[in-house]
Amino acid sequence: MISNQILQSTIEGLKGITRIDFCICDTEGKVLASTFSEAEEYENSILAFVDSPADSQVIQGYQFFKVFDENQLEYILLAKGSNEDVYMVGKMVVFQIQNLLVAYKERFDKDNFIKNLLLDNLLLVDIYNRAKKLHIETNVKRVVFIIETKHEKDGSALETVRSLFATKTKDFVTAVDEKNIILVKEVKPGETYADLEKTANIILDMLNTEAMSKVHVAFGTIVNEIKEVSRSYKEAKMALDVGKIFYSGKNVVAYSNLGIGRLIYQLPLPLCRMFIKEIFDGKSPDEFDEETLTTINKFFENSLNVSETSRQLYIHRNTLVYRLDKLQKSTGLDLRVFEDAITFKIALMVVKYMKYMESMDY
Repeated sequence: MISNQILQSTIEGLKGITRIDFCICDTEGKVLASTFSEAEEYENSILAFVDSPADSQVIQGYQFFKVFDENQLEYILLAKGSNEDVYMVGKMVVFQIQNLLVAYKERFDKDNFIKNLLLDNLLLVDIYNRAKKLHIETNVKRVVFIIETKHEKDGSALETVRSLFATKTKDFVTAVDEKNIILVKEVKPGETYADLEKTANIILDMLNTEAMSKVHVAFGTIVNEIKEVSRSYKEAKMALDVGKIFYSGKNVVAYSNLGIGRLIYQLPLPLCRMFIKEIFDGKSPDEFDEETLTTINKFFENSLNVSETSRQLYIHRNTLVYRLDKLQKSTGLDLRVFEDAITFKIALMVVKYMKYMESMDY
């Protein structure tokens, strides 16, 4: 519903134009917004007016008006003065508040629809019927971004994202849980995944500077119809998780760039444990000492190039060969052989995934 802050700024703006004082109260006489200080004195008069059949009435030098929302009494408006001009202005203010109610209700309904759409809570026929009712186009290309904030209920981050995108009629900003802000964004003709990556970085930079909030951004693939939006959302969720496990240094992760990490993420844990046991006889490949792990990672970074790896590690080529031979004896895998290197690399990723999933269980 409309916040008291919005009501206050509305009547202050209207007072600035008309030079008439206003007060908005709820149906129990509580003042919600006012441009004059003595509004609380009229509580009994407001309660009596609520019970009366009249829609407007002059009481103690004030015009009283009832503000309805679809035949439901929502607010009582007081306008200071009892002449015809004050009555006319009061009726205009009532009309303005009723329009605000309609706009905010539509926004709420759209937000509710988008949440249910993302969570797959709607039947196919309901998706199209409700979209039509809410004037949401169904055949627009869209993509879902998930912005994960460091703190729960980060209101400033949500408002910053809304200020960037919510003014565009085909973009929607919502939240389905405490930490994640969801952006359902229209994809314009000719817009590529590289452009979406730029958008994600703009969000990242904006939140880091304006909202002072450390965030991670993930996005799914582009979908062509509104019924497919939930798929893009699930992809963005997976990208967020896979990014935490395998690409912890990246703050922006795209589902289309997850590579082998996406496959590993979908493996059942018993199968992962079986794989590690078969390859390493029950040992974990990340239990090597720091020196060995650094050597392995640098060797992979340099595409199994012995000369370049030894140069970057500032060690003699023979020292690196010795370390690789030692690793081969303990694991049975020679990282200089492409097939063994792939096996080892996948094993390291599988162990990362297992540790992440096990930590999520606690």
